[in-house]
Amino acid sequence: MRQERRLAGALIVALLTGGCSVNASFPAPSHVEAPAQAPQSYLASDALASLAAAVPPPVTAGSSEAEADQSESLSWMALEDSDRWRLAQIHAEVRPHLALQHFDCPLNTRLADDPPPAVGRLLARSLRDASVASNAAKAVGFRARPVADDPERRACIRVDDDLRSTASHPSGHATVGALWGRIMAEVAPDQAGALIRIGDEIGVSRVVCALHYPSDVAAGQRLGVALFEAVRMTPDYQADLAAARVELAQARTLGRLNPGCAAERVALGQTPS
Repeated sequence: MRQERRLAGALIVALLTGGCSVNASFPAPSHVEAPAQAPQSYLASDALASLAAAVPPPVTAGSSEAEADQSESLSWMALEDSDRWRLAQIHAEVRPHLALQHFDCPLNTRLADDPPPAVGRLLARSLRDASVASNAAKAVGFRARPVADDPERRACIRVDDDLRSTASHPSGHATVGALWGRIMAEVAPDQAGALIRIGDEIGVSRVVCALHYPSDVAAGQRLGVALFEAVRMTPDYQADLAAARVELAQARTLGRLNPGCAAERVALGQTPS
């Protein structure tokens, strides 16, 4: 049994690294940032500002909602060093050319071996939208992260002072995950439910990592859904979507499989209760 758990952990690490070794404590951005050379966003700045303004403020410190948030956050400590913990480390990666692999398993393919340009463009352009909107929403009302409220709390990634001091609400990774999951569901409608779930699990991973409270993740996911509904109405998105569908259909015929998918299924079944 112990050997099987070690094997599962190794496969989880292999899931997004092409089978190569990786330092599981790689850093994640304090907030989601689009690459400097990424294509322009799908939405105009005024539309992004409007979506950010609609995000509710964080829960009030000392309220019953805050206490429930804290209790649920602490419950995830039971999964430290588990397969779900390792998957949360992997989900911290949101660079589009690598994050494509978060969606390998529902699609029975391995997208990062030869990243489809239009699929990558969908993720890169929408990442800019999510970055601008979530960072604007963070500026409205500051809430400390779990690892800042409790400096002894373990995070599943390496945490420096800059990351520890940044705002927890809303979760930028949850915004990106919810947005990307729904975009990928439009690219491959036959796996829509599984792709949306993976996107939402990217947000859950931030609770596992002690980097956001559950309500921060929920707010980020709602913002991601709102962004998706706005982005999908743009002509540029529709053009990229049409090209991405062709690319992905071709990629799924190549027989490439990600060796970490069995371990991912195990990890996603692990909860605090």
